[in-house]
Amino acid sequence: MPVIEDRAESSPRERWAALGALVTSCLAVLLVLIDNTVVVVALPTLANDLGVGFGGLQWVVDSYTLPFAGFLLMFGHLGDRLGRRRIMLGGLIGIAVASIVGAVADTLTQVLVARTAMGIAAAAVFPATLAIITAAFPSRRGRAAGIAAWTAMAGFAVALGPVVGGWLLTHFSWHAVFWANVPLAAVVAVASLVFVRESRSEVTGPLDVQGIVLSILGVFLLVWSFIEAPRHGWLSPLTLGGIAGALALLAAFAVRETRAPHPVLDVGLFRIRRFAFPALALAVSYFAMFGFLFIVSQYFQAVLMMDPLTFGIHSLPFALAVGAGAPVSAWLGYRYGHAGVVVAGMVILASGLYWASHATVATTYWEIPFGAMILMGAGLGIVTGPVTDSIMSSVPASAAGAGSAVNDTTREVGGALGIAVLGSVLFGKYHEVVSAKLDSYGPLVGNVVSDRERELVENSPVSILSILERTDLPPAVTDLTDPNSLVYVMQDAAMQGWQRSAMLMVVSVVVTAVVFAVFMPWTRGQSLIDSPADVTGPAARP
Repeated sequence: MPVIEDRAESSPRERWAALGALVTSCLAVLLVLIDNTVVVVALPTLANDLGVGFGGLQWVVDSYTLPFAGFLLMFGHLGDRLGRRRIMLGGLIGIAVASIVGAVADTLTQVLVARTAMGIAAAAVFPATLAIITAAFPSRRGRAAGIAAWTAMAGFAVALGPVVGGWLLTHFSWHAVFWANVPLAAVVAVASLVFVRESRSEVTGPLDVQGIVLSILGVFLLVWSFIEAPRHGWLSPLTLGGIAGALALLAAFAVRETRAPHPVLDVGLFRIRRFAFPALALAVSYFAMFGFLFIVSQYFQAVLMMDPLTFGIHSLPFALAVGAGAPVSAWLGYRYGHAGVVVAGMVILASGLYWASHATVATTYWEIPFGAMILMGAGLGIVTGPVTDSIMSSVPASAAGAGSAVNDTTREVGGALGIAVLGSVLFGKYHEVVSAKLDSYGPLVGNVVSDRERELVENSPVSILSILERTDLPPAVTDLTDPNSLVYVMQDAAMQGWQRSAMLMVVSVVVTAVVFAVFMPWTRGQSLIDSPADVTGPAARP
């Protein structure tokens, strides 16, 4: 089996081979990222079928995202040394097997186990995709075009998940969300055997096990602390201790990587402006996007009262805008300079979020959500293309897998924190308002909701659906037009939480845009990867 390190896509045969590798990589991205978001649309169904509260729903999402983020560095490291296609094939098999486990699950614990295994397997697939594209397109122009296509697919796949999930839930049970992965994983595995040539680094060395363990523990503890903060209190010893412990673990990881002979992550990369600030922009953009997707699923189904398929269809403008933004940003970047394009993309993203923050219970889909989603999707797509190109171009070709893993980890950590932090903000406000409403019933509250139902009502906006299904409750409880009814208060509480979360996203994106604008070079007609500024250290591409 030939092993390649670098080659030009000059002859027709090589160009077709590169195209096959690109298509295979994009299909793998589709599989991994749809798995990441397809479950979002199934959250209300899972909440009702399995009796899951808001915190449990967050863990259904994060049980995939956390191991995915934690193991990316390790598998990127292994791919560079053992072969990127080999590691990707192992991950594809793992996704198929774990999906079967999830498909036959009937408890929350079993779902979480399956999602965790899927996240670990996906971490083996994802870094290989960018590394394979980098090997197939060694020229700057070819690499930029390949990364633009990869970025468009990545953004489109994330937003396409709710559509696929909605269609599956309309025709089948939530178990179909898992079954659908099996044939797609098989198709991608066959395509990788046919179209992808093996590539690996000539550099070898022992695996940095200590660094991997420290990074996994640090990320897990940090996100867990944010998820559980509303339950224990943001200033409680458990929350503050968890955050402090996570930061200590991540600091120990950074120290370890500076001393390890073959580190999983070259922390010197973060001294390179064209690597560090694009990584920051990517993390914050995905912080906003994943947080938005998690929260908007509650809004569409608990406030706009859409069924899963209708929700998926109505989220398509976001998906299409993301898919269109990446190739547009590639063209604009080479014409006007990537730094300005990235800042413009973040401003567009923040504008969409700010517009969305004005939605209320009475707002229709066409009044705000439709246009706001187009702005958010376009902004996200415009940002991700140039910054991904910059990150990948800051590492040598021999470490493409590790560079891809850093890029992917940045996305996933940002996304996981978005779900944790923004979901917690929404949950905190929702719980506060709904608990006060239930307390107002006094001794009569038992006639409205049982103790078990109260826990669900206080912890999940989508429990509105189960309340409305009951025929024994008076209109004073179920009337969607009465501001004093329980269900109206629940919807309004969810929107108050959404408004707080949206404004937090706006502030985060705007501050990051300002930092990026100040510290990145602005040169008309020059891309981030051509910037000569402060490219130093062994990680810089010659």
